[in-house]
Amino acid sequence: MLEHGGNLHDAIARFGRPREDWVDLSTGINPQPYPAPPLAANAWHRLPEVCPALTAAAEAYYGAPQVLPVAGTQAAIQALPRLRIAPSRVVVAAPAYAEHAHRWAQAGHAMREVPYEELESAVADCDVMVICNPNNPTGATVAPEVLLAWANQLALRNGWLVVDEAFGDTTPQLSVAAWSDRPGLIVLRSVGKFFGLAGLRLGFVAAHPALLAALSEVLGPWSVSGPAQEIGCAALADRPWQQATRTHLLNAGARLHMLLARHGISASGSALYQWWPEWEAEAFWLHMAKRGVWVRLFTRGARGIRLGLPLDEAAWQRLTNVLDSLDVDLTNRPGSGISAGVVAVCEKNA
Repeated sequence: MLEHGGNLHDAIARFGRPREDWVDLSTGINPQPYPAPPLAANAWHRLPEVCPALTAAAEAYYGAPQVLPVAGTQAAIQALPRLRIAPSRVVVAAPAYAEHAHRWAQAGHAMREVPYEELESAVADCDVMVICNPNNPTGATVAPEVLLAWANQLALRNGWLVVDEAFGDTTPQLSVAAWSDRPGLIVLRSVGKFFGLAGLRLGFVAAHPALLAALSEVLGPWSVSGPAQEIGCAALADRPWQQATRTHLLNAGARLHMLLARHGISASGSALYQWWPEWEAEAFWLHMAKRGVWVRLFTRGARGIRLGLPLDEAAWQRLTNVLDSLDVDLTNRPGSGISAGVVAVCEKNA
């Protein structure tokens, strides 16, 4: 399996620091999750039929004509390649969440990764295009009207445009979920990131009814647990919490961006994370890890570092202190967040 963020067990084992002494910034998950309500008395007893209230709440929240609940968008990412029986030419926008490219290639399709700035020319030469919007990890975006035009082009030859909007809750103006009943347009949405409920394993696919029926058949019955449905229903309907959280996350994301800028790091991302290409990515990652700050190291494709949001003021201060401890000239390497001197700093403080 591919490596992902959130692997704090690895950090504990490698560096010997107890769990409570880590600031885990390795994911883009809201560190202040939705307060799950008490569950119904029979939540663990009944088979988890899909609750109509859940799909209604999701369709209202995402503005989608029809959705299929899934056990996290990862379930859909793994299943969608299996729905295309004939080998397809697949373009995955890069860099991006690595599972997309991995699963299409694993299913035997002719997969290639294409930078965002080259996607326009790649539409005519593929059967399926997969785009994260906003992108994880870079935060790159594509305008909805452009996505819809590409989806129309692909649909004319029975192709698909798969738009992963897992991090789209703070930028609803970018969503194309409202048009997902068109043939060829598939939108993935996640409850794990914005709502901070990654352990719930709940997501949604918005698409044409025929495709949703085929996907449901592949996934089988009872794919989403009853407790996940209950909690998801409450979270998706709670407009005051959503509005307050959206404001908080946008402010926190801007704060993280400015904090990094003050340390000479030119980052991009979304409200939930910041990322930058880093020539000495391993050295930066090691420097942070040895001081109890767990960040996401990217070595595949675009080398870089991604940081999620700190939980509280103590975690913000801890991050600031560790960044301060780099204490190097941050201006002598164009296009890089830190200088080559960070390697010497890491070795000195190892």
